[in-house]
Amino acid sequence: MINPTEVNSLIRLLDDTDAEVYEHVHQKLLSFGNEAVEYLESAFEQAFDPIQQERIANLVHEIQFGALKNDLKLWHQSGAFDLLQGILIINRYQYPDLDEQKVINQIESIKRDIWIQMMNEASPVEQVKLMNHVFYSIHGFSGNTANHRDPQNSYISQVLESKKGNQISLAIIYSIIAQKLDIPVYGVNLPQHFILAYLDESRETEFEGGILFYINAFNKGFIFGRRDVDMFLKQLNLQFDKQFYEPCSNSDIIKRVIRNLISAYEHLGSSEKVDELNELLAIMGE
Repeated sequence: MINPTEVNSLIRLLDDTDAEVYEHVHQKLLSFGNEAVEYLESAFEQAFDPIQQERIANLVHEIQFGALKNDLKLWHQSGAFDLLQGILIINRYQYPDLDEQKVINQIESIKRDIWIQMMNEASPVEQVKLMNHVFYSIHGFSGNTANHRDPQNSYISQVLESKKGNQISLAIIYSIIAQKLDIPVYGVNLPQHFILAYLDESRETEFEGGILFYINAFNKGFIFGRRDVDMFLKQLNLQFDKQFYEPCSNSDIIKRVIRNLISAYEHLGSSEKVDELNELLAIMGE
């Protein structure tokens, strides 16, 4: 436990004009980690000095970004099994104070609405059509075609609030819900487009890996086949590559989300955010 009196005394020294004093205070507060954040935020509200305010804000961000990097490294190194946990870690970059239980509850609520209507003997196509009905028609999710490059499209809390997202964010929410319902739907890292595959290894299928069909989460869960993927790759002048047809890892999905954010912030000219997101990409082994 940290000593509140000591922390508050240090915070008061943040506007010291002596660079050496400031650096010492900064490092000491940084060493307290997340425990110091509530004291810093409280001091920020009471501070009138713009230099002190800026220094407090930067320090809070530094502490929270350090914790985020640590969480991402742990998630990646321990096998990246939980996609929802991975995307929530990325969400912390823009929304560090978000109550993440709210996101989990929103996903559970959509899952429950689908589960209530799910029939025991539904075929894979029937399962997906039912999911599509609840996800798109009842809950109102759709692709954000108007502001496709908006970074908000990549933050799961915002996509769940606005019901609009990009290809990958909608596919992530869709696949997380499907897997919670034991529907085997997984992400496929197609160039310039992110799609989903319905897997059934117990059946003979027209292609390897037990894929029955593909789903376009950006286009209201549209179902399509391997030939459509062939045609798409042909249009892009790309050679056949197995990875364009088969499910990718959760780590690959999160890397793609980070790359999307880098591209969005480059477009907005936010170089500091681009640098930080490149740090996150490096943690993922890029």
